[in-house]
Amino acid sequence: MSDSFRDSIPTVDQTGKRVWMYPRKPPVGKRASPDAPSYYTLRSWLSWFLLLVMVSGPFIKINGNPLLMMNVVERKFSIFGMMFWPQDFFLFALAMITLFVLIVLSTAAYGRIWCGWLCPQTVMMEMVFRKIEYWIEGDANQQKALNAKTWDQEKLSKKAIKHSLFFLVSFGVANLLLGYVIGGDALIDLVSSPPTEHAQGFFILLMFTGLFYLIFARFREQACTFVCPYGRFQSVLLDPNSIVVAYDHKRGEQRSRKLPGESWEERLGIGKGDCVDCGLCVSVCPTGIDIRNGTQMECVNCCNCIDACNSVMHKVGRPSGLIRYASQNQIEHGEKKLRFTPRLKAYSLLCAALSVLLFSLLLLRPRVDADLRRMRGSSFQIDEQGQVRNTFEARFLNKTGKDMRATFELISPAEGELIYADQSLNLPAQDEQQSMVVVLLPHGQIQGRETPIKLALKSDGNTLEEIKSVFLAPAVLPEPVTPAPAPLAAVEMNATLRPEKQLMPDGQQMWIADLTLNSNTDRSSELSIALEGEGSLLPSPLTLKLEAGASWESSVVITLPATATRIELSLNDQETLLQRLRLELTP
Repeated sequence: MSDSFRDSIPTVDQTGKRVWMYPRKPPVGKRASPDAPSYYTLRSWLSWFLLLVMVSGPFIKINGNPLLMMNVVERKFSIFGMMFWPQDFFLFALAMITLFVLIVLSTAAYGRIWCGWLCPQTVMMEMVFRKIEYWIEGDANQQKALNAKTWDQEKLSKKAIKHSLFFLVSFGVANLLLGYVIGGDALIDLVSSPPTEHAQGFFILLMFTGLFYLIFARFREQACTFVCPYGRFQSVLLDPNSIVVAYDHKRGEQRSRKLPGESWEERLGIGKGDCVDCGLCVSVCPTGIDIRNGTQMECVNCCNCIDACNSVMHKVGRPSGLIRYASQNQIEHGEKKLRFTPRLKAYSLLCAALSVLLFSLLLLRPRVDADLRRMRGSSFQIDEQGQVRNTFEARFLNKTGKDMRATFELISPAEGELIYADQSLNLPAQDEQQSMVVVLLPHGQIQGRETPIKLALKSDGNTLEEIKSVFLAPAVLPEPVTPAPAPLAAVEMNATLRPEKQLMPDGQQMWIADLTLNSNTDRSSELSIALEGEGSLLPSPLTLKLEAGASWESSVVITLPATATRIELSLNDQETLLQRLRLELTP
């Protein structure tokens, strides 16, 4: 057999001009062979299922997250309801490597089964757009006749209806693609609002609609033969053991048309084969190849040629399977099963190892990511007690779909102190929070310029994440200074709120507080107590004279606005502020 067919492709002529493909409808129903399965019917059922998944994908939620979402703008990704963030990029890379090895394994074993059965390009082209074309313009011969005739009302109406439907389907695909980016809920809000409210987004949507329309209305099989690199990978992935769509040349050759009255015994006796050279296997091929020439780059394993050949074999009274899923070894040497070669074993082991590693990392992935970074431009500060202070910026990313409350604790050194803005961190679902964290270490816990520290983020008693960092300090620490005892306040005020709260007719709150004053001086004091902010204090004004070393007790009535959450009292000695006291209100 000559290999000259490999010097060109069916979709381009010798001058480089596009050759338009008119593939015939594969035989289905009564036209199909009853002796063999109809691969076109099986592919149709699978395609309807895949299309159903594609259409419903943005709106299906698992644990409150989309089934699949690739939100590049907000850097949020959801795969099977599991949220991923830029911090999980290594998992994405590992998943892509695992998928690549899986494709290599499946190709080495079964050829381009992905292209013919699962690829979105094939599913949309052959099971949606091609069927619309058959429905409106008819089979291949009718399409050729329609394109060859002059423009009249019939041709104009059929072309207008077809391309209008093509554009509408492309618009739907573009919207679905957008749904996989922004999520189903956001897509519904976007679709239900006028385009004028998001003109830029609507323009981008129309651009993608035009792109999909051009791909499926004009570019078609060129995407598989020119753009997609998968066909070229076949040459290094396939071997004589790979099962592909193959022509049984030992049974089919010498091919020739069956003459009237010629029996099969006579035909086979003079060296002719089962192939009657009808050309139907070529006419149903969407890429226009002749599968009888052997495995070719353009073949996408769509199985149309298998269905066509089986229908012909049934009509002429010969067994089906002249074109079938088979390997070169099965055709040449009569092998029955796929041989599990060392190469397939190596691919399988590698794929299994990567899958185990990937799923292990997914199971061990922390629910919350915590990161501790030193505040820009800061190093350390030293207080009078000899404690060294470092200031950090903590970032927390809650990857779950639920709000969480957490605390931040210093594990080592054990005698250090941790101070941060909110002693109980609120971590909203699928959101990132920041907080300033101050770490103080006493003189005896510092180990030179750099002291390793470890912090833990905990929630409900469970450790969510442990963070290691470095605490900076001077090479030589100054000796701590023992502070002098703080002088006693001249007058000390204490207050206790009674638990009963009353609501006034105008909605204001009324509280009763028990006040106590203790004098720590050797002189009398002219004192006044005032309420800071809005509200009133009874009695008012509240003034008294407190003798040296004496105490004073009294109850006061405090009226506050309905929205107040605290009481602030100030104690003054004439014009000097002695003390400010804050009381938090309980709901």
